[in-house]
Amino acid sequence: MASSGPVIDDLPKDHLHDRLRSMRQTLVWKLDGLSEYDVRRPLTATGTNLLGLVKHLATLEAWYFGEVFGRPFPQSLGRWQDADGSDLWVTPGETRAQVVDFYQRACAHADATIDELPVDAPGHVPWWSRPDVTLFTIVVHVLQETTRHAGHADILREQLDGRTGVAPEYEEPIDPAARESYWAMVERAAQEAARS
Repeated sequence: MASSGPVIDDLPKDHLHDRLRSMRQTLVWKLDGLSEYDVRRPLTATGTNLLGLVKHLATLEAWYFGEVFGRPFPQSLGRWQDADGSDLWVTPGETRAQVVDFYQRACAHADATIDELPVDAPGHVPWWSRPDVTLFTIVVHVLQETTRHAGHADILREQLDGRTGVAPEYEEPIDPAARESYWAMVERAAQEAARS
C-alpha cells in the first residue's frame, strides 16, 4: 500500500534543526576571548584553524541550503567546481567580524530554507555521486559536518588555552594538577601497551 504523506514528519526535522543551531553556537563560541592571531593561525599540519572552520561552514551552509534547493545565497560564492580550499583560512583583509557575519547570514538563509520547505523537498547536489536528495538528507549532512568541525574546534581551542566544552554554562574550571595527573595516567598506559 502506497503512503499518502511524507516518510518522515516535521518532528525529526525540527529536532535536527535545533541540534544544528546548537552546534553552530558552539563553533562560534570557540573564538571567544582569543587574539586575532590565535583564531587564524594554523594549528595542525594541514593548516586547520578556528576562524577558517567558521568560514568553511558558512560556505557549506550557503551552498547546501541555497544552490541545492534552487534558493541561491545572495552573496556570490563562486562555483562549487572551482573550490580551491580558500574557504578554510582567512586572509589578512578579512576581519573576524566579517567571517562571523557571513556565517550568521548563511545560517539565517539555511534556517529559512529548512523552515519553508517540507522535510521531503527534493534537491540536487551536483558534486555528489548520487545527486538527487531531500531536505532531510541535507539537514543530516550539514549537522554531521558542523558537529565534526565543532569537535575539531574544541580540540584546537584546548591546544591554545586548555578550554573545552560545548557552551559557556557547561564549562568547568581548569584544574592543571588534575589534568597533569590524568595525562600521565594515559601516557603510562600507552607506554605499557607499546612495550607488550
